[in-house]
Amino acid sequence: MWKVILYPGQDGYWVAECPSLPPCISQAKTKEEAIINIKEAIQLYLDVLQEEGRPIPEDRMETVAVDI
Repeated sequence: MWKVILYPGQDGYWVAECPSLPPCISQAKTKEEAIINIKEAIQLYLDVLQEEGRPIPEDRMETVAVDI
């Protein structure tokens, strides 16, 4: 399981990115489409890493809510 950040972009699209896998970023018109797109991006990137014999990084992303 990979942690993904989902947020509205400046152009009205939703942006999805996986901080533990920096090349994995995507966007779409809806949150649901953005999630589908980022899942595909992550899977493709992991496939490439595996094919090239490169290590798969650990998901080290943590989230913290800060009350101000």
